[in-house]
Amino acid sequence: MPLMLSSIAQQLGLEYTGKDIEITGVNTLEKACPGEISFLVNPKYAHLLETTKASCIITSAAHADKAAQSLISENVYLDLARVVQLFEKPQGCLENTSHLAYIHESALVSESAVIYPFAFIGADAIIGDDSVVFPGCYVGEGAKIGDDCILYPNVVVMGGVAIGDNVILQPGAVIGADGYGYAQTSFGHMKIPQIGTVAIETNVEVGANTAIDRAALDVTRIGRGTKIDNLVQIGHNVQVGQNCLLVGQVGVGGSTEIGDNVILGGQAGVADNVKIGSNSMAGAQCGISGTIPEGSKLGGSPSMPYATFLKAMGVCAPKLPELFKRVKKLEKQFANLEKTTGDINE
Repeated sequence: MPLMLSSIAQQLGLEYTGKDIEITGVNTLEKACPGEISFLVNPKYAHLLETTKASCIITSAAHADKAAQSLISENVYLDLARVVQLFEKPQGCLENTSHLAYIHESALVSESAVIYPFAFIGADAIIGDDSVVFPGCYVGEGAKIGDDCILYPNVVVMGGVAIGDNVILQPGAVIGADGYGYAQTSFGHMKIPQIGTVAIETNVEVGANTAIDRAALDVTRIGRGTKIDNLVQIGHNVQVGQNCLLVGQVGVGGSTEIGDNVILGGQAGVADNVKIGSNSMAGAQCGISGTIPEGSKLGGSPSMPYATFLKAMGVCAPKLPELFKRVKKLEKQFANLEKTTGDINE
């Protein structure tokens, strides 16, 4: 639904310049059409303001005069997110619970919750106010879903799992499957029952096809405000702190403890029983196998301080082919020297 620029500015508490025009959507500087709003964060892209067809730009005060209409922001990314929310079209079309959903008679489902067809709500499960459970979801016995949660299609929340308020579980997420626990015996691998649970705190988002395993005996915990990308594996008994970012294909081994505000880049791998201090960062494909002090910045596999990693990969690695040639040349010279010395001795 189109919105007037003045209305957007009022809802966001921002100042605007230029005419009060109708805004129909949000787009990039390169692809925006007349009527759409775009954004400028990095000054090196300021030249695009000369060619963009966007009718309004979200930007800092320093660049506001370079567009016919501007929303002046001190945090452009934050206000871009807020503007996008105004134009976001929510998924789904139902406003109540479908008679085609299975809800056990002992389950407690809020009257304001929306349960889509072919969802399964098990015995003694709880679904909080204004939460939405899409088709194909499984909520096991005794599971608790808080208020304002969204379980997108084919999400699995196994029995006994606790989900806090305002949690988003993207399609195919599996919360509370058995942890990977086996005892090696002379007659094969004996499964160790995983009888713990998972607790996901408020304002967490879990990406598509991500798996968070239940604890063997206690609780696997995801802290408040943490955002987990697609295809991430969280092992049993892992403790993830508050406001962490785990990017796609990260793998975290069992019983690892991750502090607050930790960022793990894509495909980073963390061994089991590791402790990562708060405010640490690990680059893509980083391999972490030991304790990481608070505030560390890491790269490489095995992991090393990020500055060292940049030197190793940016300075040393490109010289390896030439170094290899030099070594081969020296080996040949040394072999000739040995031969000459041998002839003289004879």
